[in-house]
Amino acid sequence: MSTLEIVTKEIVDLHDFFTQWFNGTVERGQLAPRFLSHLDDNVIFIPPEGHILTGDMLKGGFDSGYGSNTDFRIQIRDVAIRQEVGDLVMATYTEWQIGATQSAHKNARVTSVLMKMTTPVTWLHIQETWLPDSVRDAGSFDF
Repeated sequence: MSTLEIVTKEIVDLHDFFTQWFNGTVERGQLAPRFLSHLDDNVIFIPPEGHILTGDMLKGGFDSGYGSNTDFRIQIRDVAIRQEVGDLVMATYTEWQIGATQSAHKNARVTSVLMKMTTPVTWLHIQETWLPDSVRDAGSFDF
């Protein structure tokens, strides 16, 4: 598989897990093997609102959010490799959501992620930015 294929699969698989987790359709015991084991010990996540979350904060949020949103859906689009240096990859993708309870019912964001190409892939840094309203409004939420 190419680096783009590996990164795309990693991103899509992880977001599919997020949907299953918040829908409550995956066993609670899957949080560590399917998500937490992919995070570096010092991972930082910056959501579109701009605050900084650590891995422990992400774990706490996921623990409390299990099964909390049966209507939640995500679709990943536009995965691209922006930089590749040794075993580090900087990628971007867009994430389209419907049924969100923590943000607008229909929302879209662009995400930049720094990953280490290990087995499993390790997420080092994630930053999301809201897509402009004009881009979101022109996009499809038929998924």
